Amino acid sequence: MKGIFTALMVAFDEDGKLDSVGTREIVKHNLNTQNIDGLYVNGSTGENFLLSTAEKKEVFKIVKEEVGDAVTLIAQIGSNHLNEAIELAKYATELGYDALSAVTPYYYKFDFQEIKDYYHSIVDAVDNEMIIYLIPALTGVDIDIKEFSELFAHEKIVGVKFTTGDFYLLERMRKEFPEQLIYAGFDEMLLPATVLGIDGAIGSTYNINGKRAKQIYTLAKEGRIEEARDIQHDTNDLITALLENGLYQTIKEVLKENGVAAGYCRPPMKKLAKEQLEQAKHIAKTLVE
Repeated sequence: MKGIFTALMVAFDEDGKLDSVGTREIVKHNLNTQNIDGLYVNGSTGENFLLSTAEKKEVFKIVKEEVGDAVTLIAQIGSNHLNEAIELAKYATELGYDALSAVTPYYYKFDFQEIKDYYHSIVDAVDNEMIIYLIPALTGVDIDIKEFSELFAHEKIVGVKFTTGDFYLLERMRKEFPEQLIYAGFDEMLLPATVLGIDGAIGSTYNINGKRAKQIYTLAKEGRIEEARDIQHDTNDLITALLENGLYQTIKEVLKENGVAAGYCRPPMKKLAKEQLEQAKHIAKTLVE
């Protein structure tokens, strides 16, 4: 359950329909070219919150068929609709996913007891382990160290996808919870997170930059910080270019430039303009170089 996990992209055709063939190609690219340690399936990078329940199940099925037992699979099943989350948790567990993950319930200002009950309701319904998905910038939900202690008291809640820039909290959590799994969720801060003792990382850009992410992670674990920092600089140059051009759309275009039928993003996400497509080709070229 440790190492570099790609937050998997999902392919859609020009009309926004799920493209199973393209999605399989993205999976294969991650396995065979990026050599990642695992896949985080149906997260926000996979446009999960734009999918129906049936489509989410289809993605889980496609990925498991392509991967088998080759790498670790984490199924993101979180939803504001608790019954859907439980249904997806059961489905992914039946398919053989190694662990579950669930974004904190969002939009409504749920209190901590409601959040705790949400996670307990999911894990008590299945024979599987849970990775909390903390991303306060998008959910508005913060969890402090005392609250994490309460969550981790449940034997099936074993870790967190830590997508926040609060590295003081990260350091405190690593010290307080040495046995829990902590995954860094910000690709641009992989190096400092690794220095603080994370168990792995889950990121969008690993669809095209997984090999360099593994280098950063491995070098930092070995104490070769200057070498890791140089690669992090290159990685952050890439991330800056992706963000300026349109993150998810540009990653898909870079994949296409590398022969992967990654398709398009689902509306209301927009297609790239002509100049953005040209920039995506430039990014793909510099990434190869």
